[in-house]
Amino acid sequence: MTVVVVLAVGAAIFVVVLGVSLGTRRPERKARPAPRPPEPAPESMSSHPALARPVVIDPDYLDPRTIKVGDTVDRQGVRARVIGALHLSWQGDQWTEYLLEEGVRVYQWLSVEEHEGATPEEPPHLEVYLWTPVPTQGMVPAKSMLIMEGVEFYPIERGTAAFRSEGTTGYPERGLVDFADYRAGDGRLLSFNRVQGQSWTAAYAQPLAPGSLHVERML
Repeated sequence: MTVVVVLAVGAAIFVVVLGVSLGTRRPERKARPAPRPPEPAPESMSSHPALARPVVIDPDYLDPRTIKVGDTVDRQGVRARVIGALHLSWQGDQWTEYLLEEGVRVYQWLSVEEHEGATPEEPPHLEVYLWTPVPTQGMVPAKSMLIMEGVEFYPIERGTAAFRSEGTTGYPERGLVDFADYRAGDGRLLSFNRVQGQSWTAAYAQPLAPGSLHVERML
């Protein structure tokens, strides 16, 4: 699956985040769908459920699954407040998208997903992605190769994921989001997303290095 884009608040935006890999990256992975920037709304401070499967985490690094709505995330000196979260599932896979507010109407999504090891002997690992939006100019996701900003992208996966929202996300409490994910020859990820019945939006993803995230916890 593959799971975080800066667009105007009024637009319907899905973001799928350039990520952080804590472990070996699988050769084929789906980019994660994520939602539009939020309308101003009261924030829920309830914590999100942790993933059930055991994961080996270096004690010197933050476990991204512990991030909560209300925390402040520091990404190599760039501070952003976690104002909302989407908890998504698709064909048995589960992941979380955190909506980060870096400034006035400046948003990005941070996605966190657990993956099994490439072999039964390898422990599960986490992938964390930060997603940045790209203008689609009315484009729709093709079922074959497409060209975005002069780069050829080839399809990986597409489907429909269920989501549950928490805090301020601009999304309903529950719903469905369509996604179509692509990869370029250089490994760059691209994902198209839409809440069913709305327009497609797109985002790029890149991985963050382990240890690049720090969290200031809300008391």
